[in-house]
Amino acid sequence: MELRTSQIADCAEKTRLDVYLAEILPDWSRSQIKLQIDAGGVCVNGKIVTKAGFLVKDGDILDLNFRQEELSAEPENIPLDIVYEDDDIAVINKPQGMVVHPAPGSKNHTLVNALLFHFDKISHNSDKIRPGIVHRIDKDTSGLLVVAKNNFAHENLSKQIGEHSAKRHYWALVEGAVKDNEGTIDQPLARDPKDRKKFAVIDGGKRAITHFKTLERYQNNSLLEFVLETGRTHQIRVHSKFIGHPIVGDKTYGFAKQKFNLNGQLLHAYKLELTHPKTGERMIFECPLPDYFQKTIKKLKKI
Repeated sequence: MELRTSQIADCAEKTRLDVYLAEILPDWSRSQIKLQIDAGGVCVNGKIVTKAGFLVKDGDILDLNFRQEELSAEPENIPLDIVYEDDDIAVINKPQGMVVHPAPGSKNHTLVNALLFHFDKISHNSDKIRPGIVHRIDKDTSGLLVVAKNNFAHENLSKQIGEHSAKRHYWALVEGAVKDNEGTIDQPLARDPKDRKKFAVIDGGKRAITHFKTLERYQNNSLLEFVLETGRTHQIRVHSKFIGHPIVGDKTYGFAKQKFNLNGQLLHAYKLELTHPKTGERMIFECPLPDYFQKTIKKLKKI
């Protein structure tokens, strides 16, 4: 990834250089920006600045020359739980802790690295670090993903996701006893201006719609089924927090103090509905809750 541009600072008061750049460059994290500053990639009023804490003021001229090592994906012999496979598609049960595709900080050991090892054919409709990837789930979310094995299947499946004809169902254990038996959360999402790595419900953000149903209530928790209508980044996690019931184990959006010793949020993509891109057959795939999810539920007392 490379960025060359010139900007005139527009800020009401003096602001740290790294903070200001994070606000105007949402695709770059604070840590990535700091590396670029350290490497001399920023000039302020014609002079190279190498301190992230340098204060910029309104009207300063910022010249950016950001360069980043280009990512690539190589095959790795990583075990996969393949729920279904034919010549056009594969459905994978992704474990908690696995990143879907290479990214800065997670260059190897991803689902894509495993796909390249296990499958002779994979679609390349997207960029070269996301072959076969039609949709994603977070690193610490487990469950079903469909993978395209050729470009025709990729285009067809992407259209189904975009038109909401492919349905994605999740189970989640959330904090508190949810009062409503079912409901819809229709709240726009955008990057959190206070932390660019997070998302939040923000007026003017992209529309996000999540349907939910309460499956079981416990003394201090509820088991919910979520169905995505849109597929924004962190959508279920942010919407759960918005209604006052964040997901148990969520280190980003959940409670600061967690009752259970978990490695991530208890969110599992348990069912996937789609139309086969070649045969037109409507297909439904399901996978059970992971053991750690089931063990946590067994510790709870029903209301």
